[in-house]
This record gives sequence, structure tokens and C-alpha cells, in this order.
Amino acid sequence: MERRCPIALEGGQEALDRAVVIALGSNLKGVWASTEALLAAAMARLRPEGLDVIACSSWWRSAAWPDPDEPPYLNGVAVVETTLDAHETLQALGRIEEAFGRDRGERNAPRTLDLDLIAYGRLAGDLNGLILPHPRAAERRFVMGPLAEIAPEWTHPVLGLTAAALADRATVGRDARPV
Repeated sequence: MERRCPIALEGGQEALDRAVVIALGSNLKGVWASTEALLAAAMARLRPEGLDVIACSSWWRSAAWPDPDEPPYLNGVAVVETTLDAHETLQALGRIEEAFGRDRGERNAPRTLDLDLIAYGRLAGDLNGLILPHPRAAERRFVMGPLAEIAPEWTHPVLGLTAAALADRATVGRDARPV
């Protein structure tokens, strides 16, 4: 699939420290021709919501988790700039998911679109119900692998480890690979 954004985050440590990181995932194509087409369309919806993509990974494929008999997932990561605060960013992601037919039924069920706010700069902790950085992102190769692809030196605000190190240590989605 054609990449429509820069493939690496530029601007050194300052850019890494203020990075707003969003993970995208899908294993149901819905009305789109493919999950690749769906994720490309979702990426295009970020800017109208006030989330300007400044870097994005390639798409990564992995077996569904926790049930590998479900359709495989396609995942990627985008780094965005925004004037929205963390809660407003999460609300914008929810609106995009809803527009793409996201059904929030059973946990870890197949889905058309999953958008997760992984990090909002160096914010850490429970911000009125929003836990940052995302509490499970560090253990997921399908998140840390794509992030390491575009920002290998990004450092987890709590764990102090880089995206590259976390991708190597991830325990969930170890089969995740770029397509």
C-alpha cells in the first residue's frame, strides 16, 4: 500500500518528547475493499479531527489475539501534532471509530477499526480516567514494532525504555511483521 506520510519522525529528542502516538488496527474490512483500504481511510480522517499526521509506520500483520482463529490483524502507528488535549484526542479517535462501524461489544473481538491513544507527550498517570501511556502498549509488538520503525528512540514515559527495546521485549503479537 502506498505510504502517504513521512516514514520517520524528525526533530530529535524534543519531537519525541511531545509525540502524540496513535495505534491503528483492523481485522474486519467492513465496506472497504480490504483492511489496508480501511486503515488508509481511517488515517485520512485524522486531520479533519484536528490530528495532523507527521509520521506513520508501514502496516504490520499479526495473528488475532487472544484467538488466532479469528481473521489476522493489520496494525500501524501514527505520530500526530494537535492542539487538542489528551481527553479531546481520545474523543476524536472515538468519533472516527464510530464512523467506521466500530462495535464495542465483547472485549478483544474482531473489529473494523481500533484506534488507541498510546502516548500524549510525556504525560503519565491517571488523568481523570485516561491512563497514559496506554497501559498495555509496551507489551504489544504490533504497537511497539511499528513505533520503533518510525521513532526507534521514542522513550516510554514510565518504563524509560525505547520503542526499539520494547519491540524486542514484547510478549503479545510476537508474530507481527511489516507487510
